[in-house]
Amino acid sequence: MKIEKTNIEGVLVLTPRVFGDERGYFFESFNQAKFEKIIGNKVNFVQDNQSKSQKGVLRGLHFQNPPYEQGKLVRVIEGSVLDVALDIRKGSKSYGKHFSIELTSKNQKMVWLPPGIAHGFVALEDESIFFYKCTNYYNKESEGSVLWNDKDLNIDWKVTQPLLSEKDKKSPLFSELKSQF
Repeated sequence: MKIEKTNIEGVLVLTPRVFGDERGYFFESFNQAKFEKIIGNKVNFVQDNQSKSQKGVLRGLHFQNPPYEQGKLVRVIEGSVLDVALDIRKGSKSYGKHFSIELTSKNQKMVWLPPGIAHGFVALEDESIFFYKCTNYYNKESEGSVLWNDKDLNIDWKVTQPLLSEKDKKSPLFSELKSQF
């Protein structure tokens, strides 16, 4: 597995070794022991989530506050997305900075997002299936978000008129965030 560091401490891009032939392909998408060695910590994934989105659907930027903070291992099963991570950890050198990457069913890349990272993605193709493993259970009272198009963040989502949930249309600006991380 190839591991790449990003401009955000702790956020990693993982590219598995894919074995392909005329029949198709095979790759190991998760191995507990190898993953813990890569991130240098014990991790316990307790919930898997999957979503399907049409082209132009934007979900994010979401996070969960302590004590329900979540680390996430994300990837695309079908289609493609622009995946975005925003550091909301106050003591971090990369606080307020973001990282983005195209995740596709063809490149098989995965991204590790430690707790304290707000996350979002926009579907670049119809029928894009997004999958993520979480280190904590979802808790509605602990959820938080940051406005996807906050001008101060200057995130290039590659779309101008995304399809958004009502919740994502009303997310607060980054300057209004009272981070608990």
